[in-house]
Amino acid sequence: MEFAEFAFPEERSGERLDSFLAECLPELSRSQLKKLISNGQVLLAGVPGKPGLKLKGGETIEVSLPEPEPVEAVPEAIPLKVLYEDQYLIVVDKAAGMVVHPAAGHARGTLVNALLHHCQDLAGIGGELRPGIVHRIDKDTSGLLVVTKTDQSHQHLAAQFKAHSIQRRYLALAHGLVRTSSGTIDQPIGRHPVQRKKMSSKSRQGKRAVTHWRRLKSYHLDRLTLFELSLETGRTHQIRVHLSEMNLPLVADPLYSQRVRIARLQDAQLRGLLEQFAGQALHAEMLGFIHPQSGEYLEFFSELPEPFRGAIDYLAEKYAAPSA
Repeated sequence: MEFAEFAFPEERSGERLDSFLAECLPELSRSQLKKLISNGQVLLAGVPGKPGLKLKGGETIEVSLPEPEPVEAVPEAIPLKVLYEDQYLIVVDKAAGMVVHPAAGHARGTLVNALLHHCQDLAGIGGELRPGIVHRIDKDTSGLLVVTKTDQSHQHLAAQFKAHSIQRRYLALAHGLVRTSSGTIDQPIGRHPVQRKKMSSKSRQGKRAVTHWRRLKSYHLDRLTLFELSLETGRTHQIRVHLSEMNLPLVADPLYSQRVRIARLQDAQLRGLLEQFAGQALHAEMLGFIHPQSGEYLEFFSELPEPFRGAIDYLAEKYAAPSA
């Protein structure tokens, strides 16, 4: 069993137990939550709760979660955009919407499934469900990833990531404006204390996370900013959390922003372009590392995909006009 603990805020007195758990555990359906509560797997001060229980505020809720069902990584003939490949590693340009490795709810259609079909020599490298994977980017983030083909290459690249010597640069379009042209965010990141799908700097078990940012362009009329960001560390959702906690959430981010921000834009054409984003406006545009065999420094670049490219092109044209 996996155990999770949630603190119900004092100021939210009167909410139902099942409603609060639905917020904390969005990956579970209402029927799954009801079953957990009915089976006595949700405890308040050691006492099993009931679905309709009204919380008073300040309670600690303990939940025993069932073990996830085993997932098997199988080869699938999924198209891959390969930028570089040799007998030691492969560099791919991942499309937005593709999960990197299999997990509960995403057993098929992942980058790993595609790689197992493309490369016949990945099995056993780095773990059964993550063969060759030394780093990852979020499902809706597009851009560059390096995957290793041998144990030695895997260890070499993993050491570079641990030493923060890998060069990674991202482009992001965010709601809001900044006064300064560049800066560094040094805030720890860990699991959100209430919403399990989110990460937060307010976590009690956060790990150091450092993001360097540079403002590329401010779109004052629409209160949007295009950022270039580089990572010193690689925590889950790092850029998304760091910018959102500066009140600069990424456009179309399903977890850390609100779609209503797009709906409020006065420019109907821009609104239409941004509504095409299926997820956050974040793209891994550059990746640089030392080749584990040759010792040569390699650097790769990825062009902005649609609809990100279309939105930036429109904004560039709009703000080049004298009226803007």
